[in-house]
Amino acid sequence: MLRQYELVERVRRYDPDADEALLNRAYVFSMQAHGNQKRASGDPYFSHPIEVAGILTDLRLDDETIATAILHDTIEDTVATHEQIEKLFGPNVARLVDGVTKLSKIEAQTENERAAENLRKFLLAMSDDIRVLLVKLADRLHNMRTLHHIPNPEKRRRIARETMDIYAPLAERIGMYEFMKEMQTLAFRELEPEAYESITRRLEQMKAGGDQISRIASHLRLLLGTNGITAEVAGREKHPYSIWRKMSERHISFEQLSDVMAFRVIVEDAAACYRALGIIHQRWPMVPGRFKDYISTPKRNGYQSLHTTVIHNDNARVEVQIRSEEMHAQAEYGFASHWAYKQGRDPDAESSGQARWIRDLVEILDHADSPEELLEHTRMAMYQDKIFAFTPKGELIQLPKGATPVDFAYALHSRLGDQTVGAKINGRVVPLRTQIQNGDQVQILKSAAQQPQPGWLNFVVTGKARAALRRFVRQKERDETVALGRKFFDEIVARLPAPLGAEAIPQALKRLSLADETALMIAIARQTIVDAEVMEALMPGTGERADALTRARPARHAISIRGLTPGVAFHLATCCHPLPGDRIVGLRRPGEGVDVHTIDCPTLARAPDLDWVDLSWGKTDGATAQLHVIVKNEPGSLGAVAGIFGTHGANILNLLLIHRDTAFHTFRVDLEVRDVQQLERILAALRAADAVASAERVRIDEVEEAAAA
Repeated sequence: MLRQYELVERVRRYDPDADEALLNRAYVFSMQAHGNQKRASGDPYFSHPIEVAGILTDLRLDDETIATAILHDTIEDTVATHEQIEKLFGPNVARLVDGVTKLSKIEAQTENERAAENLRKFLLAMSDDIRVLLVKLADRLHNMRTLHHIPNPEKRRRIARETMDIYAPLAERIGMYEFMKEMQTLAFRELEPEAYESITRRLEQMKAGGDQISRIASHLRLLLGTNGITAEVAGREKHPYSIWRKMSERHISFEQLSDVMAFRVIVEDAAACYRALGIIHQRWPMVPGRFKDYISTPKRNGYQSLHTTVIHNDNARVEVQIRSEEMHAQAEYGFASHWAYKQGRDPDAESSGQARWIRDLVEILDHADSPEELLEHTRMAMYQDKIFAFTPKGELIQLPKGATPVDFAYALHSRLGDQTVGAKINGRVVPLRTQIQNGDQVQILKSAAQQPQPGWLNFVVTGKARAALRRFVRQKERDETVALGRKFFDEIVARLPAPLGAEAIPQALKRLSLADETALMIAIARQTIVDAEVMEALMPGTGERADALTRARPARHAISIRGLTPGVAFHLATCCHPLPGDRIVGLRRPGEGVDVHTIDCPTLARAPDLDWVDLSWGKTDGATAQLHVIVKNEPGSLGAVAGIFGTHGANILNLLLIHRDTAFHTFRVDLEVRDVQQLERILAALRAADAVASAERVRIDEVEEAAAA
C-alpha cells in the first residue's frame, strides 16, 4: 500500500502545483473513517482506496480526482456524510464522490442482461463529469486484481461477468485499452479457467522455444535506426482473452492463429510514423487488407495510429502499430490522457477541454464491427440527455433530463400518475415539480380519491405524462362546459311561459341541427347559439323574451385567462382586484364559473373547500387597480398626482376622498392600467413626488376599513 508521502510525491512529480494539503487531508480522513474495516484478503479496507488513487496517478489525473479516489467509499461504507465531504474538501470533490457512490449503489442489479445494459446506460449518463467514470473504472480494476481473495466462487463469477459485460466495454468505449485488456484478462481467468490455463500454457511454450518477440523487436529497432529513425519498439503476445475470442469467432485452433504477436513502434511525430511505415514495408512484405491509417482519419474517440501486418523473416505474421508518443498516451489511456498533455493550468482552458472530452465521449460511433454495435453506440450518445432513477424496489426507470416525480409516476403506470398526491426522493418528501437527478430513488405517494391536476402541465416533460394530462383536461373541460350549459339552459327554461313537453327538447335539437343534449349544452355554454335561438327552438314564438335573460347572464370580459374551459364564465375578484402580470389562481364555484384572485389574496384561505385552478393571463386590454394615496394638504398636490397618472398613460375612473385632517388628505383612486408593471411604475413615481406622503395598492375591504376609521 502506498504511504501518504509516496502518494503525494507521485502526484507532485507530474503536477507541481497540486494541492498537497487536500491530498493529505483526504488520506487521513479516509484512514480514520474506514477504521478497522477489513477486506476479504485480510488487508485493512483503507488499502483499497489508496491503491485506486495510485492507479489514477499513473494516468496523471488532477488532485481533485485523486482525492475523490481516496474518499470514494467513505459515504457508502462509513458514517461519513456528503455534507462532511463538502465542508472539508469542497463542492467539486463532494460532487465527484457522490457520483461514484451512486454508481456503486446499483452494481447489485446487474444479475441479468437487461439490468447490465441499464447500468451501462446509467454509467454513461453519469459521465457529465468523466472523472466519475475514471474513478469507477480504477475502482473496478483494483477489485479485479484482488478478486481471488473472495472465498465465494459464485460471487467471484458474478463480479467477473459484470466486469466483462459492463466495465471492460466502457473502458474500451473511452479508449482506455490498457484498463480494458487487464479487466478482460482477469475476468477471463475467473470465468473460463480451463481455457485461460490452456492459452497461457501455449504462450509460455512459445517463449520457451526462443525469445522470438525480443528477436523481432531488435530487428525492427535496428532497421529503423539504420535509416535514421529513433524509435522505441516493444513486442508482446496478444492477451489471452483476445486470443480466445478470435479462436471462438473463427472456429480455429491456437496453432492456426496467424497474428499472436504484436509490436508497437513509438517515434517522434506523425511524419516519422509514415517514414517508419515505408521502411518496414520495403523490408518485409505487407499482408494485403491488413493496413489501416488512423492518423489521417482518427477514430472518433481520438485514437491515432498506423496498423499493418507483415510477414517476418521466418514466415511469422506480426502486427505492427506505429504512433507518436502523444498518440500512444491517447491509445493507452483514452480520454484520461488529456490530463497528461494539457498545457498550463488555465481554468478556462481546462473547463473548455473537459467539455470537449464529454462531447467526444458521446460521439464514439465508429468503434463498432457491426450495425448492431453501431446502433448501441448511437444510443449511448442519446443517453447523455437522459437520467436514470430507481423505484423503492430497485427497478431502473429512464427519463429525460428535467423529469419530475409526476413524469416518473406516469412512466410506471398511467393509473399511478393519475392518483399521485406526493413524492419522496431519497426518503425526503419533495414538491411534485422537483426535478429528479441521476441515481435518485423515487417513491410515489398516491390516493384513490386523487385526480390529475391541470397545473402539472406547467412542469412535466415526458410525452406520456403530457398526453395523459391533456386527455384528462379535455374531458374535465367538456364536463364543466356541459354543466355550465345545463345551468344556463335551466335559466332559459325557467323563463318560458309554460312547462316543456316530452318532445320539446328532441324537436329543438332538430331545429338547431344538433346531435344530442350534450351538444346543446356545449353550444349554450360557449355562446355559439344565443338565448333567443334556444327559446325559439324549444317553444316557437317565445324568442322575444331572450333580451331579459341575456341581461341576466354573466358579462364577458375584454380579458382572457389561460387555464379555463373556453366559454366558462369568470369574474375578477373585487377583494383583491387582480391585474395582468399578477400571479393568479381561480376558485371554482360549481355552476357559477370561476372567481379570479391574486395568489396572496386572503379570501383563498377562507375558501378551503372550493377547487383551486392554476391560471395565467392571456390577451388583455387593461384592468382596474385601486390605490390608497395620502397627499399633503397643500395647493397643487392633487394636480401633481393627476399629472403623474397622465404622464404614465393611466386613466382615472373614480376619485374618492375618504379621510381628511389638517395636514393630509386620503383618497381612494380607481385607476385603469394595462398591467401590474405599469402600476408599479406609477406607484414609484407617486412615492418620489414631494406632494405625496404615501401610495399603496390596496384591496377594497382595506380601504373601507380605513374610511370607517
